[in-house]
Amino acid sequence: MVEALSLIWEYVLPFLVVLTVLVFVHEMGHYLAARRCGVRVEVFSVGFGREIFGWTDRVGTRWKFSMIPFGGYVKMFGEMQSGGEAETDENRARTARGPDRSETLSRGAATSDSFDSKTLRQRSFIVAAGPLANFLLAIVVLAGMFMTIGQPFTPADIDRVVPGSAAERAGFQPGDVIVGIDGRTVERFEQVIRTVQLHPGTPMAFSVVRDGRELQLNAVPDVIDRTDRFGNPQRIGQLGVSRAGTDMKLIRHDPVTAVWRATTETYILTRSIFSAIGQIIDGTRTTKELGGPIRIAQMSGDVWQTGLINVLMFAVLLSINLGLINLFPVPMLDGGHLLFYAIEALRGRPLGPRAQDAGIRIGIGLVLALMVFATWNDLVQLRVVDFLVGLVT
Repeated sequence: MVEALSLIWEYVLPFLVVLTVLVFVHEMGHYLAARRCGVRVEVFSVGFGREIFGWTDRVGTRWKFSMIPFGGYVKMFGEMQSGGEAETDENRARTARGPDRSETLSRGAATSDSFDSKTLRQRSFIVAAGPLANFLLAIVVLAGMFMTIGQPFTPADIDRVVPGSAAERAGFQPGDVIVGIDGRTVERFEQVIRTVQLHPGTPMAFSVVRDGRELQLNAVPDVIDRTDRFGNPQRIGQLGVSRAGTDMKLIRHDPVTAVWRATTETYILTRSIFSAIGQIIDGTRTTKELGGPIRIAQMSGDVWQTGLINVLMFAVLLSINLGLINLFPVPMLDGGHLLFYAIEALRGRPLGPRAQDAGIRIGIGLVLALMVFATWNDLVQLRVVDFLVGLVT
């Protein structure tokens, strides 16, 4: 009993706190956009299923926390599921995401404050506002950190080249200053490490300054298999350069600079995630790196114990991931509905009910398959599978 309570306190509770904040921000994006476009919002729920507690505001929106904490939704007046089926908490729980913004709404029920009555541009804005809110959250958190604590900064100069490393083969020398990678400007050594780690075995072009002259060096980072501090397997790139100095400092920025730097950092993190996904698809990275709710809970608990800064950075990464995932053009996700709207814009009319039903069913299947695969990865990494196999053999 004591161990179970300790597990809940150390892992489950931090996971739910972080997830609740991210889901709330995501759904708040949908809510604010809907209200801005004059759509009446009937329900704002964090979680699915039976309501635990809630309240109704003066405009008739029911704000509630529900029993199943994985996700949430905003129910707007006039929304119907594909085929004309009225949306309910149970229907939403089956899709494990939230409102299904299908164009097969009940046309007869459309009024001036219904979702169905709005223009294609307004509907697209409402759907896209959820993921955009997650990106904005990342920018706000990073900007706040850069203004109060500061942004880590280490000069991108090299003190040592590891013998036999990718850097030595490429011709790097002590004293070189890295100023660019693949045509992108580099200011900090942190950028070098992060970029190289994301490109194991991939040819990269480095711009370095040596004795006042800029040179171009081509290197292929060595492929290194390792486990991170959470015990998860990783395949990273390693260049083989280091700095002997300890002159890393935190630079505080004024509000305008902090927002700009935070936006740039969010863009870099987003690009890095896309790069990692691409490498998983082409086989450069192993699919074992895909994690599900169990691994996120484990990481949430571990990060929670290391301090506020790491918790905020973890929340930033999760928020960006949540925004990206929801923008994937998979029916059932926000990106899937945006894909439907793009087709509507090209055709001049929405897809028919059968096409949308088929798309949504395929989307549900893909998402569920990915969740099952990621959860299996979690169980394998935590050796739960080995434990269960040991019980029956």
